[in-house]
Amino acid sequence: MQPKSSVKLSIMRHRQLPREIVVERHQRSIAKAASYRLLGSLLTALIAYLLSGAWDVALGVGLLDSVAKMAAYFLHERLWARIKWGAPRPPDYQI
Repeated sequence: MQPKSSVKLSIMRHRQLPREIVVERHQRSIAKAASYRLLGSLLTALIAYLLSGAWDVALGVGLLDSVAKMAAYFLHERLWARIKWGAPRPPDYQI
C-alpha cells in the first residue's frame, strides 16, 4: 500500500496544465477544415464513382455531400449554442 502523500502527488501530476500551450492562427484552422472537407468530398465522390461507374454522378454526389454536410454542421452548431448543459457559466460579477 502506498502512503497517502504519494497518491496525492500522482493525482496532482495529472491535473497540471502542459508547460507550453500552442494556439493556432485562424487561417491555419480554416485551411485545415477546408482541406479535410475537400478530402472527405473526394472520397465520397470516389466511392460514388466505384458504385455508379459515372464521373458526372460521382462529382454531383461529392458536391452535394459537401454542401449538405456544411449545412448540417452549421445547424448542429446553432442548436448546441442554445443548449446550456456543460457550457461555462458567466461570472456573477466582473471587476
